[in-house]
Amino acid sequence: MDRSKKFPESDKILNFGEDNIRSLSDDGFLLLKSFITRNEVEECLNRINLYIDRVCPQLPDEEVFYEVKKNPLSLKQLQRMHLHDPWFKDLINGKFKQLAETLLENKVITKNLQYFNKPPNLGNATPPHQDGFYFKLDPPEALTMWLALDDVDEENGCVRYVKGSHLKGIREHSLTGTLGFSQGITEYGTEDDIKNEVSVPAQEGDLIVHDSLTIHWASKNLSKTRNRRALGFIFYSADSKENNLDIKKYKKQLEAQQKGQI
Repeated sequence: MDRSKKFPESDKILNFGEDNIRSLSDDGFLLLKSFITRNEVEECLNRINLYIDRVCPQLPDEEVFYEVKKNPLSLKQLQRMHLHDPWFKDLINGKFKQLAETLLENKVITKNLQYFNKPPNLGNATPPHQDGFYFKLDPPEALTMWLALDDVDEENGCVRYVKGSHLKGIREHSLTGTLGFSQGITEYGTEDDIKNEVSVPAQEGDLIVHDSLTIHWASKNLSKTRNRRALGFIFYSADSKENNLDIKKYKKQLEAQQKGQI
């Protein structure tokens, strides 16, 4: 494969329109159908397989997560792929970054490119959470993008959002015990949560974008044979700064929670 191959610029970005920006602003999430083609999905999957075979054996444990430790069939998450493979660096800094700058109406900082899967029979639920709780940004201006590499529905764990939750601040989070999603909303399931919950099924090539404060979660993969593979992209607004004191405090609190001290 040609390492230099890049996806063409998307007409969806060049002709994006104010309605989509308004939808993200009002609802906290946005679904863009067929953001990449089927051939581009296949290219992503091929590159991921190469990455798993060639790069993963050299990575530290904090970059690779399994549902069952060291069981390759249970691989659930890869972190910071753009730092370890030039193809993924080109990918995140191409039309995905261009889209982030269009939506945030600002320059952005490329923060993370992740791989997610919920393997059949093994993929556990993702707890309700807000990405901004982890990011510790001031102001909390950031976007997460979720690119479906399989058809995803309620059976194999589509993403669910609480519409408008990004307008209501960061909720209290606590330890979940879910590897890769250490903190979840402490008291999820209020009347307002249930009333505004929306499931977002997606087909391969679709892209979901959400605000860093939008509450979201996903059920476990209940299918017997279907994967639920996706790539995640995180962009911070260039005007947002990480609060290092909050990050240190969070890490200490997390370590204490994991040791059962609080």
